[in-house]
Amino acid sequence: MSADSNTDTGELTLAFSLSAIEWLGDPNAVFEDAQSWSRYIGLIDDDTERIERIVAEHDLRQDFDLEDRDRWLTLEEIREATPTPRHVYVGASDDDMRVSTMFDWEYVRVTEAAEKAGWTVSEPSEPGLVARLLTVVRSVIE
Repeated sequence: MSADSNTDTGELTLAFSLSAIEWLGDPNAVFEDAQSWSRYIGLIDDDTERIERIVAEHDLRQDFDLEDRDRWLTLEEIREATPTPRHVYVGASDDDMRVSTMFDWEYVRVTEAAEKAGWTVSEPSEPGLVARLLTVVRSVIE
């Protein structure tokens, strides 16, 4: 693992799960905003190929070299390798919370982070569990 930031600003290492990125209306705007108060920022999850596609598609800053590791090992190594006093993992599921707290990262749900930071959220565009549940709930309501 390596953290490849070229900036010394911020006292925060900030990572997003793939499920959190699905909720963000404009991931690029979120990353640009977060860069002003984060020393290291990027995506951490198990699907490194998908992370590479999303980083390229949205032109996101990715300070973490994932090297095909799962997020459990990556979060542990980044926690040990980055000198920032705070490490925050933004996620959208209980599984995201479990993995982050296991390695002493602060966990923040993407909806809560978006509300506090003024980021736009939208429903996930990919048919994940949350999107499928929302579809079922809407069909029952209508």
